[in-house]
Amino acid sequence: MQFDLQKLIRENIRNLKPYSSARHEFTGKASVFLDANENAYGSPVAENYNRYPDPLQWQLKFQLARIKGVPAENIFIGNGSDEVIDLAYRIFCEPKKDNVIICPPTYGMYQVSAGINDVAVRKVNLTRSFELDVDGIMQATDSNSKLLFICSPNNPTGNNMNRADVEILLNNFPGIVIIDEAYINFSKQKTFIQELTEYPNLIVMQTLSKAWGLASLRLGLGFASMDIIDVFNKVKPPYNINEASQQIAIDALQETAMVNKWIRETVHEKESLASELVRLPFVKKVYPTDANFILVKVNDADGLYDYLTSNEIIVRNRTKEILCENCLRVTIGTPEENKKLINILRKYE
Repeated sequence: MQFDLQKLIRENIRNLKPYSSARHEFTGKASVFLDANENAYGSPVAENYNRYPDPLQWQLKFQLARIKGVPAENIFIGNGSDEVIDLAYRIFCEPKKDNVIICPPTYGMYQVSAGINDVAVRKVNLTRSFELDVDGIMQATDSNSKLLFICSPNNPTGNNMNRADVEILLNNFPGIVIIDEAYINFSKQKTFIQELTEYPNLIVMQTLSKAWGLASLRLGLGFASMDIIDVFNKVKPPYNINEASQQIAIDALQETAMVNKWIRETVHEKESLASELVRLPFVKKVYPTDANFILVKVNDADGLYDYLTSNEIIVRNRTKEILCENCLRVTIGTPEENKKLINILRKYE
């Protein structure tokens, strides 16, 4: 199947003349900056905060390229993964005309962003074993299907999607396939980032919110062909990532040993917590997971959720999600937090 990116992009986006910021227009050395109407006297809190940040975050991208093994030109940095999702809608989906396909139960922002952008959503539920229904997805696809969202490891179920199923969809879906790998650092499955050269219709999303512990900075990552990244840069706000977030992230990316240690500890705690949960009489099933959380099926999710909140423990009640009736999603905490959770649960009647 011949892939034509330009045919997928909305006409108004193809014709868009992007905003040109002061920092975009200038390349080279300068010692006096009188171009962007900044406060020349500085900032009362930190040096350089009076200056606009690098609009393309090149220093941060260079660090990410070193770790991820892809060129910096293949990286887009968003204000959280939610910005990457929203931009994909605005670039590829014509409101009231096009549609996207999601596979519930899955991350809720795919559908929310569709509603914001007035784009139809076609739902093809996962199978009972939380796998992709490949035939169902292809049957739901038509010439106006522009985006297919695949979350792997999936939220809230925690499992990886079968790689062969994903590859079938990459080879046959007529639009853009977005693989959300927010939890890939905790998984045994390898990332799809290395497949970018093989699949021009692929966007891989990752994040610095989970394993890297930078959730409050809101840094989502998109990996794609240079052609796709160029369009994302064309549409995004000129300074979507602030200077403080860029600098903190650059510093954090020097600490790979610490992050890898946290990942190993999280996986160990996950295994320990799962073994404790399965012993509780009201727990019906603990689902296998490749993420930093566990989906747990219980007798009464609403009642157990209320009990935990009354003991100042907050988990996520997923009982209203398709295929997740009476299920709670439990994030892996510190050893102390996990021990407190188990001790409280042992007192539940």
